[in-house]
Order: sequence, then C-alpha cells, then structure tokens
Amino acid sequence: MKEKGTICPLFCCLFPIFANMSMAERTLPLSIHPQWIHQLLDWADQHFSYFSYFNPNGMAYPNGAFKHVFYAGNQAVDLDHLDELPAGKPKIGVISYDRKNRYEDLNSKHDPRVACPETLFFSPEITVSFSGDTAHLTAAEPEVCAKAIASTRADDQDSRGSYSLQASHDASTYAREFDKVQQHILDGDIYEMNFCMDFHGRLSYCDPVRFYLQLCAHSPMPFSALFKAKDLFLSCASPERFLKKQGLTLLSQPIKGSVRRGSDPEEDAWLKKTLLESEKEMAENLMIVDLMRNDLSRLAQTGTVCVDELFGIYSFQQITQMISTVSCQLLPGIGFEEAIAKTFPMGSMTGAPKIKCMELIEAYESFKRGWFSGCLGYIDASGDFDCCVIIRSLVMDRAAKTFYFGVGSAITADANAADEYRECQLKASTLIQTLNHFYQLKTDPVKWPH
Repeated sequence: MKEKGTICPLFCCLFPIFANMSMAERTLPLSIHPQWIHQLLDWADQHFSYFSYFNPNGMAYPNGAFKHVFYAGNQAVDLDHLDELPAGKPKIGVISYDRKNRYEDLNSKHDPRVACPETLFFSPEITVSFSGDTAHLTAAEPEVCAKAIASTRADDQDSRGSYSLQASHDASTYAREFDKVQQHILDGDIYEMNFCMDFHGRLSYCDPVRFYLQLCAHSPMPFSALFKAKDLFLSCASPERFLKKQGLTLLSQPIKGSVRRGSDPEEDAWLKKTLLESEKEMAENLMIVDLMRNDLSRLAQTGTVCVDELFGIYSFQQITQMISTVSCQLLPGIGFEEAIAKTFPMGSMTGAPKIKCMELIEAYESFKRGWFSGCLGYIDASGDFDCCVIIRSLVMDRAAKTFYFGVGSAITADANAADEYRECQLKASTLIQTLNHFYQLKTDPVKWPH
C-alpha cells in the first residue's frame, strides 16, 4: 500500500501557487489516459485539504448531468459565510441533512456514525475540466501541476483488507418500525414517509480514491462525485438531482419508484413496464411532485411552476427509477442560499407533509443522517448551480477508519414491509459489493443490532 501523506518531490514547486493565488491563472490543455484521473486524485489527496471530482460517466439525463470537472482548494467556510470565499470563482460544497434544523423547529438527537460538518464550501485553487481525452488544467502555474500529477504513482494493486459491518435493522426490526410509521398514515398524520436504515462499520485500511473509482465501475451514475474534507470522504453514486439553476430557471427532479434490472432484455422490459404501471409507485411519485411544486412556489414568479415530465422511467446499471421534473422561473435576486432555505431537504428523502415527516423520521430512525440525504454540488461564478441528493453514497473517516451509508424507501398506506425492506437491500447492494472488492467481511454473518 502507498503511504498517505507522502510528499511529492515537486511539492516545493507548488508552494508559490498555493501561497499567492493572486498570480494570473492560465489554462493548459492536456491529452490524458484513463489512469491520469487516478493520478490526479491521489496527487490532490496529498496536497489539498478539500477537493471534489464530479463525473457524469457520459450518461444522458433529462436537463443534463453533472459537469465532468475537478476542483481543489485549501480554505473552506460554512454556508453562512459563503461570501467570504473569493468573488468570481466557483464554490463547491456539501450540506448535511441536519441543516433542516436551521430552517424549521426541528432537531437531530441521534449520535452520528461519522461526524460530518453541517455545511462546508470551498473555492478552487486548481480546476480541471474534461472533454473526451483532453483535460484543461487551470492554475497559476499549470505546467508545474501537470508535471507533478504525471509523476504521481497511482497504486492499483489489489490489496485485500478486512471490514466489519452492522445494520440498524434486520427484516423483523424493520417491520416493527414500518408498522408504526404506517399507523401514522392510517391515522391521517402523514401521507407518505421516507424511512431509512443505515449500515456502518470499521475498515482495516482506507483508500477512498480507489474505493470511489471502483464504485464508479460498479455503478456509474449521472451525479457521481468524490468529495474530500480533510479526513472525511464522500463517495457518491447518486442518480438524483436536487436543484439546478440556470439563469432564472430552477428545476428539481425527485425520484420515487424503483425496480431492479432484469437478467435479460425481456425481463428488463417487463420490470420497466411493471414500474410504469404501478399505481403505488405513481402515487408515491406524485405526492413528492406536489410537495416540490409547493416548495418551488415559494421562490417562483406567479404562474411559472410546472411539471416538465411526470413518471419518466430511466434505467441505470443496477436499478431502474421513476423520475419526474418540476421547474419554475425564479423571482429576481434569488440566489443559492435562499433557494436552499426554501426547499431543503429534498422531498423524496422526507415525505409529505414535509415537516411532520421530518419529526417522525427523528422519532423512528436510529441514526443521524449527516451527509446522507443532504446535497452536494457546485455554484459557478455567475451564480448558477447544480446539486444532487446524497444517496447511494458512502461516507468514510480515514483517520478513524470508520464508514457509514444510509438507504431508504417510501412507506405509504398500501406499502408492504417485506417489499420495502428488499428495496433497501437492493439500494445497499452496490456499496456492499464495492466494499467486498477490497475487503473480507470479518463479521459473517452480519450481527444485526436490535
């Protein structure tokens, strides 16, 4: 294994770049090979406290996926101090689900599996944008950076470590909590709630870059990203957009409705048809669409909220999802912070009505969501932004060698506990497969806590 924190021989050349970013930035085009991105991420891990690599994996998505771009920097602030970052530069960051407590009279009492900052944003000292086999590296001294990246050795040895794994619920404990939530629906307290469970454990070693790249191979997604905040890493394989602003247009794309991929084209087509015709899945999706229409109306010019697509069926490598698109035209002067304050968190991760569901989530879930079901994204220099919902994603603390991830599904009046539990296992399967690529499970079978 390579040693983390090893100083690149060319690092001394980089001090002028980091110390004096007032130097004029220049952009250097580079022809790259597939291993170059691994080298870039390992190099950045050695020299930057914060970075984020966004990779749409070449996937088509309604209204586009993430840009293929990398940002790295050494100074970060929380969301309340966003204006302290340099003007005229992108801002990249993460918002924890627990930020909800700042917008509503709510709380988060559970202990975190991994302690995550509530919000964290940085501006880049180095930017790399990708187009095919070409990378455009922007920095004060791009030639020096390019040479340092090219000299970085990306370790691809297939090391096998060990890991432990626990989950907050087995099938029976999940069913008990499911019944309690469903009773609230029958009592008229809520219509639908996204109930989540978590998986967590310890690792014998941590290599977040290799883990993320393998996760991309197992589950390429349009909102894939690797985010670093010192010793915390978020490996994100999200299919779901939270908010995208382009000019005065703001849109959201909630996901509700899932089915596995078929083992052959005929079964796959049948499963897609089953999802599209499912009254239960359509009802779940429609409730969240209505919730998002209400959220966007708090920011919109009168009469501009519309549903651009309802019940769209989109397939990914491991799963097929039902996705709808809701958009509006913003009132003048609405920026990122106000858009977040009026819509956060994503309705698909709470339920309807939103505030009551968040109260019940706190009552019935057994873990602090943290970054899970929050959002991750970037704000460009013009103020436009794009951010995804943090799902199908693993949070790793390299210093403590711990990790966690959450999965969930929607409980409705006609939902079945066994089916919803299977959906949670399906959503967890890709992350567990990726862990199994690098590690041998020590606690086999898993000792499920009660």
